Amino acid sequence: MKFGIIVFPGSNCDHDCYHAVKHVFGQEAEYVWHKETTLKGLDCVILPGGFSYGDYLRTGAIARFSPVMSEVIRFAARGGLVLGICNGFQILTEAGLLPGALMRNKGLKFICSRVNLRVENDSSAFTGAYRRGQTLSVPIAHADGNYFADDDTIKRLEDTDRVVYRYCSPEGSISNEANPNGSLANIAGILNDRGNVMGTMPHPERACEPVLGSTDGVRVFESILSAFA
Repeated sequence: MKFGIIVFPGSNCDHDCYHAVKHVFGQEAEYVWHKETTLKGLDCVILPGGFSYGDYLRTGAIARFSPVMSEVIRFAARGGLVLGICNGFQILTEAGLLPGALMRNKGLKFICSRVNLRVENDSSAFTGAYRRGQTLSVPIAHADGNYFADDDTIKRLEDTDRVVYRYCSPEGSISNEANPNGSLANIAGILNDRGNVMGTMPHPERACEPVLGSTDGVRVFESILSAFA
């Protein structure tokens, strides 16, 4: 399987994603500069975390207009797998590939910590290797991770099983105390209506090796490989 990691000016988690795909999972991977206009030969595209264009104007708002994003939109429309992590999630919402928006954290501070997530969907191309209700420990690092959408959108996401993770306690309970950034309904990750695009604020690529303190992100990539196979 061949992965492409999109690199925008200000991306800083592109190497993390490349390492996970190439060295942990042994898959073919390449960096794709944001000015590229083709994704030929790729099976999965990853939009990594970071601060594309310095987060000027609004997180992801400028990156959304990079030349490569037109092709990412076409790639997704053809059924290609697209994973947006942190800033990548923000870019996907700005590009209209995912609903809603990511706003400033409720405490108005950058958060870099490990959080607990409850798996809400175990049947997607990104979560099929998990078990519904399973609790994960995965790091976050963001200032704008507060997921927001109107009531109808939230209901539609929940009714169609498109919420993939929620912030939770270590025991798996959903509460305001377990919500690090104020996201509505404790949402930490969602799918598009077709199920081939996922956005997640937590970083699965930073939880793929024991030395990092958790391997709970491994199954995101295992799910992708299984779905492709």
